Amino acid sequence: MTVDTSADVAAVQQIDAVPKILDAVVRITGMGFVAVARVTSDRWVCCAVRDNLNFGLSEGGELRVETTICNEIRDQGELIVINNVEADATFCNHPTPRMYGFKSYISAPIKLANGDVWGTLCAIDPQPRELNRPEIIDTFELFGELIGTQLELNERFEQSQANLSATQADLLDERKTSELREQFIGVLGHDLRNPLASIAAGMRILLRNANSEQAPEIVAMIQKSVMRMAGLVDNIMDFARGRLGGGLTIRPDTSQPLTPVIEQVINEMRFAWPSVIIETELEIEEPVRCDRAKIGQLFSNLLGNAITYGDPGKPIIVAAETSGGQFRLTVTNYGTPISDKAMQNLFRPYTRGDRPSQQGLGLGLYIAAEIARAHNGTVKAVSESEATTFEFSMPVTA
Repeated sequence: MTVDTSADVAAVQQIDAVPKILDAVVRITGMGFVAVARVTSDRWVCCAVRDNLNFGLSEGGELRVETTICNEIRDQGELIVINNVEADATFCNHPTPRMYGFKSYISAPIKLANGDVWGTLCAIDPQPRELNRPEIIDTFELFGELIGTQLELNERFEQSQANLSATQADLLDERKTSELREQFIGVLGHDLRNPLASIAAGMRILLRNANSEQAPEIVAMIQKSVMRMAGLVDNIMDFARGRLGGGLTIRPDTSQPLTPVIEQVINEMRFAWPSVIIETELEIEEPVRCDRAKIGQLFSNLLGNAITYGDPGKPIIVAAETSGGQFRLTVTNYGTPISDKAMQNLFRPYTRGDRPSQQGLGLGLYIAAEIARAHNGTVKAVSESEATTFEFSMPVTA
């Protein structure tokens, strides 16, 4: 049976989340070439691509399916990951890496509801990469699931339009589910960036002077950042699988103090951006009833935003206190004020400030606002001529 691959390319291009998935894969793995491929018994067709290697393959381009490892994934239906081909017992003599010139490889099957493998989400790079880690493997498998689910949702949506058999409520629900998935994918790529940057900075310091007195402290920081990344992956996988319904679910308690969470985020940022001065004033009377992981996520987004848009020559001021039954956290940066136009959409998803060239998905402040709302709190911004302050407040017993 002949498969209409041009329709497959168009179907993938209609999924707004796919470019965000490819960008997130590049950031999380460091791989230079990432693609969504339709894989059949006799064809391998590129449906979407991020090519930073000048590999030369664009949407609609094809490879001989028998020369690809994706062909094996289609047969087995399981993810394949290779950190370094030369050191991999299974693939060291495989002809595909030599043919296409890569040393690291990761690919997850894109499956349909009936279990059939539609294609793959795959990435290659000419350099060895540390890919065989739970956070990367879980992320790849999740992205594969999301693309497969979205392909079927879009097909159902088109069929319902053609035969008018679906009700308006069903269509709206499917569209809402699609938008939520795209947001959750963006959240994953966005929130892993800060702990990844902290790990990278710590590793650079260790490589320069592994025997310094700071080494144990740096290793501990890296371990904490890895744990925070794993927690973020777990959270976003919960989001993307629809366990939240229409909003964010939190697990508040008072079993542990909040102050170390705030300090951990500050230390992550200092390691990642050593030239940035962060001044702190923490006066938190414990306990604060909250979901500490989510509050750490909120604070990381506010502080990361201040670093991105603040004057690099002036300090960022962080203050946290409990007073009058409220917990308040403020982040202040100096620099160009936020315009009235940007202020109107500041907490909406996929929007940025007044610098459109600034990299990022525009999700940080939206995520912060959602976490605040789940704690019966608020996030607001005040931007004046010299300084911009974001303030998060919530009841101590939220």
